[in-house]
Amino acid sequence: MRAIRRFTVRTVLPSQLEPLGELVRNLRWSWHPETMDLFSEVDPDVWERVDHDPVALLGAVEAERLRELAQDRRFLRRLADAADDLREYMTAPRWYQSLDGAPAAIGYFSPEYGIAAALPQYSGGLGILAGDHLKAASDLGVPILGVGLLYRHGYFTQSLSPEGWQQEHYPSLDPGGLALTLLKEEDGSAARVRINLPDSRVLHAQIWIAQVGRVPLLLLDSDIADNDSAARDVTDRLYGGGTDHRLVQELLLGIGGVRAIRAYCRITGHAEPEVFHTNEGHAGFLGLERIRELTEARLSFDEALEAVRAGTVFTTHTPVPAGIDRFPAEMIARQFGGPNAWPTVSVDRILELGAEPEGSDADPSVFNMAVMGMRLAQRVNGVSELHGHVSREMFKGLWPGFDVDEVPIGSITNGVHAPSWVGREVMELAGEELPSLIDMTQGWDAVRKLSDADIWSIRGGLRRRLVTEARKRIKRSWRQRGAAEAELGWVDEALDPDVLTIGFARRVPSYKRLTLMLSDPERLKRILLDPDKPVQIVIAGKAHPADEGGKKFIQQMVRFADQEDVRHRIIFLPDYDMALGRLMVTGSDVWMNNPLRPLEACGTSGMKAALNGGLNLSIRDGWWDEWFDGNNGWAIPSADGVTDPERRDELEAAALYDLIEREVADRFYDRAADGLPRRWLEMVKHTLSSLGPKVLAGRMLRDYVLDLYGPAARSSRALVSDDHENARQFAAWKLRVTQAWPGVRVEHVEAAGVGDTPELGARLELRATIALGELSTDDLQVQAAYGRVGPHDELIAPAYVTLKADSVGDDGRAYYTGDLPLDRTGAFGYTVRVVPFHPLMASPAELGLIAAPEEPAGMTNGTLR
Repeated sequence: MRAIRRFTVRTVLPSQLEPLGELVRNLRWSWHPETMDLFSEVDPDVWERVDHDPVALLGAVEAERLRELAQDRRFLRRLADAADDLREYMTAPRWYQSLDGAPAAIGYFSPEYGIAAALPQYSGGLGILAGDHLKAASDLGVPILGVGLLYRHGYFTQSLSPEGWQQEHYPSLDPGGLALTLLKEEDGSAARVRINLPDSRVLHAQIWIAQVGRVPLLLLDSDIADNDSAARDVTDRLYGGGTDHRLVQELLLGIGGVRAIRAYCRITGHAEPEVFHTNEGHAGFLGLERIRELTEARLSFDEALEAVRAGTVFTTHTPVPAGIDRFPAEMIARQFGGPNAWPTVSVDRILELGAEPEGSDADPSVFNMAVMGMRLAQRVNGVSELHGHVSREMFKGLWPGFDVDEVPIGSITNGVHAPSWVGREVMELAGEELPSLIDMTQGWDAVRKLSDADIWSIRGGLRRRLVTEARKRIKRSWRQRGAAEAELGWVDEALDPDVLTIGFARRVPSYKRLTLMLSDPERLKRILLDPDKPVQIVIAGKAHPADEGGKKFIQQMVRFADQEDVRHRIIFLPDYDMALGRLMVTGSDVWMNNPLRPLEACGTSGMKAALNGGLNLSIRDGWWDEWFDGNNGWAIPSADGVTDPERRDELEAAALYDLIEREVADRFYDRAADGLPRRWLEMVKHTLSSLGPKVLAGRMLRDYVLDLYGPAARSSRALVSDDHENARQFAAWKLRVTQAWPGVRVEHVEAAGVGDTPELGARLELRATIALGELSTDDLQVQAAYGRVGPHDELIAPAYVTLKADSVGDDGRAYYTGDLPLDRTGAFGYTVRVVPFHPLMASPAELGLIAAPEEPAGMTNGTLR
């Protein structure tokens, strides 16, 4: 018989052990080894049996053992010390508290979070990044309020069929068995949010709190009795269901998330967020909810839009249009129109926000969540420099008339939370030799003080741990696939703790090319089985349940790895999760990544490997394109100009094989007389010193605070002060400028001052005549763009100088002057343009308005035209 309901009965701790419950409820334990040691001491056998889950530990440990611990003075001293350390961590001022004028709080919205393996609310890189974002915020004292959904079945666990086909399993998760507490009203009832749905339906959700160090993470849960069966299933699983299901999930995340924050701040007294950070388009509806709040407070839609935009940051994570959520426009109209319409927010204005800009790829029948997110945010960023460039190209239609490089999408390269991903032995060595190194963004040159012998010893120990655990997992997988114990004697010899170990683990969409290494199976076998320089590869990854192509890639890899002649050198480990990911990034000598450039927005697993002393072997995509320096790993050449996909894969696979055979393996097995690979260890030290300060999530958080959160808070304060008076004026100014812009023209440009033969160092005097139309000189800025020109007279990476208004005639024409430096030889050119100007604008491109000469005025090769 099956139970009709599952729940967890929590143990009652003796009063002496109550601080243990405090430690368990705060997920800081997931990156604090000393607290994990304390949990292990409760009952080492049970601790291993529950896979290091402290909530499960307290549910499984015998009451007699708890009574023993309550009388164990040594344990109680350790417990008191750990509890005191947590309280100090939670309350002592940190980096953020030293800043002046920083936001009182930041709301951070993401559809998934990878905090710990014991809280399976993530599917891949987006969730792991979000988890590291919160952990780094906690360490730095950044007052973030996280918002997400509590999925009762998580993502999925993975096993393999006898044929090597991925199989998905969705275990039920009971919030009572997780490190969560329910948000309650003063009367003890559960705090609730509600969202009206079409057909007079209502979606209710309660709010669970996961305490991530200093950061509260609010997780909305629709599995409550007040909902009908369909509404209860809204938070059933991550990225599950059809379009209708996804839409309601995103309504709950965005709209319900803002309402959950309001409830949390009201109940707890926490400061309200001044800045809202939308981590990808899934949570974009949060902007609509904030507009609704303000319009009900008597602002117009346009006024509310400006107030919301000023305090919103939008981060895009996808480099391809196919990765963006797009819903049928009629579905959005149904949700926000008719009987379900918000009285103060027109459905037509909502549809405008998600309408794709005109262009060859625009579809007028869809509502684009990324487009809405960018229109609702004054500050937008990609997650690596290359991804920022790709994003500017993807979304340039939102800012017509501006060059791609001027599209206001910046970039902050992702980072990783070192205490979560760096092996304990590495952390301890750094702590002994280089105090606080992992928390710092400078001083990493001191890595060279570490001895080669110590580094090599630690790397060997981490590799042995990976081999030991991999054998356990591969045996378990083969048993699940139907193999008998008598068939598995070979597993005890699978992998070798002294062999060069390459790790490859990630989600399995086609662009990540899991099977690129199989392009020439016989050559791969020769590499794996080389008698002098053998190589072994440990692989893991999950395909989306609906991705049949990804599942075929996994099956191809598994079938290759099943072959008797190579199965001791290449293995596929099912059920890729945070625990397996940490095992692999710590134990691999080389981290391999071969996406189809430039389709990897950032990728962070290679960062984790680098912090553990691993070397990267990767296509120059994402973060590796930015920080590869020729000595901190290897760059796989990318055949970017080849249009035939099969030919491109063939070329890049051949380059990958060449690198492994001729450079990676050679260097690993090149040993000095003392047995140490000196050249390899020199690369390891250089990797740590060059990448260490860059790849940390702490660096990333500082960048967000200083470059995005702080400016967004200042903009928001400027617009909400005096009962939103500046928001009203700014909205009115935008409307007036937009309506009057057709009357703005560059009528004439004159140049003088360089004679017939321009020379380097001279200055070109410009005078421009501008028709202002109905605007004034205060409403706009006249700029001269100048620099090198290409074969079609296009300006290449131009510089800009602002011209000054000399006079304004009675006819509405203004005259602007300025000087251009002729600071380079060769083909040189310039043009003049007009853009709107207002001190509250974050970018000249914000309105997407520009006026330029119909015929380019300029000068090439030193000749005036």
